[in-house]
Amino acid sequence: MKRLLKILAVVIVVALLTQTPFIYRRYQLGRLNAKIQELNHARDADADTLYADYKGAIHVHSFLGGHSAGTFADITRAAQSNGLAFVVMSEHPSGDYDTRALTLKGVRGGVLFVPGNETSESDADRFLTFGGTATTGDLPAPSSTQESIDRACAAGQLVFVAHPETFRSWREASGFDGMEIYNLHANAKYINRPLLFFDGLWSYRSYPHLLWTRFYESPAANLQRFDELTAAEGGRKIVAIAGNDAHANVGLAFQDLAGHTLFALRLDPYERSFQVVRTHALVERGQPLNEENLLSALARGHAYVAFDILCDASGFRFTATNGAEQRLMGDDIARSGAGVRLRVTTPVRSRIEIIRNGQVVSETRGEASSHEWTTNEAGVYRVVCYLPQLSAPLDAKPWIISNPIYVR
Repeated sequence: MKRLLKILAVVIVVALLTQTPFIYRRYQLGRLNAKIQELNHARDADADTLYADYKGAIHVHSFLGGHSAGTFADITRAAQSNGLAFVVMSEHPSGDYDTRALTLKGVRGGVLFVPGNETSESDADRFLTFGGTATTGDLPAPSSTQESIDRACAAGQLVFVAHPETFRSWREASGFDGMEIYNLHANAKYINRPLLFFDGLWSYRSYPHLLWTRFYESPAANLQRFDELTAAEGGRKIVAIAGNDAHANVGLAFQDLAGHTLFALRLDPYERSFQVVRTHALVERGQPLNEENLLSALARGHAYVAFDILCDASGFRFTATNGAEQRLMGDDIARSGAGVRLRVTTPVRSRIEIIRNGQVVSETRGEASSHEWTTNEAGVYRVVCYLPQLSAPLDAKPWIISNPIYVR
């Protein structure tokens, strides 16, 4: 009996020792949560008198898509709880019914919903299409990726490459409006499931939203592709958006043989998917937020991507002036004798990089809430901001990624 008790004591001690790293990781998440709250409390209000900043989620699936059980009510509540202004739906097409026509649309609960589809020419080439008119189901299936793009464009739809990490037709495809530079669902593939299980045991109840920070990967490959595309042809316009790819179907679950759930760790309820990353669209003040104005802002690149879970980025601006005119991210601006002055402002102090054709050309040496730089070189200029106030590795992961200004 004494021997059994000793063995049991050893097992308990070993079990506790193996959990020490996860107890410490919970402590780290607590500190991170406090820092994020501090950053949000320190935010400056959006003082831009020209444009209103609307944050939203793009690439959202419901039960209509076939691999989500999410209801319209779930999505609407999640958008409201996150203070989203808009949600762009992306239902998978069905041979039995028009999912675009049946999904959420119009204003519901104060949130603007825009219907759309996620098409798939193959397992590799996928697109988000929204706006315009629905493509007719009477046409034969498109024979190529390019034909799919052409049909959507002919219908007046915006076309964005989804899942760029699997897209294969970069050289052949043309005419699309933009691309996801980050896809939350794709990033979830970096999850270390055993680590997530034990992190969840200790941290899920208190900090479920911050478990994402354990596997957040910078979209370096997508940004490299974006820079290559925009630098081509003297500055090809491509609009960058974030893909929430919200399904409410990612996590871990253990069931008994009768199908009863014994333990469930859901990483992506809509509330959390909408909290992690957003696309911010800038609409001229005085103009209503409706489908027409939202899609116009997205088409023009008057938008930026922000990992708002780290700090609400509302109020970020990237502008340029040549002395005669001022332009916003997404716009063209002509060079002048005095050069083009680029200006970046952020709602909290951050580390700011100005990138030309994929190369950093100017950056703040420390934390700053604004940065200006003058250039006489034509090129595609975009901005990435970081929050060095956060602990590693988040201090080196993007917080804000802007659309470019095209200096001609």
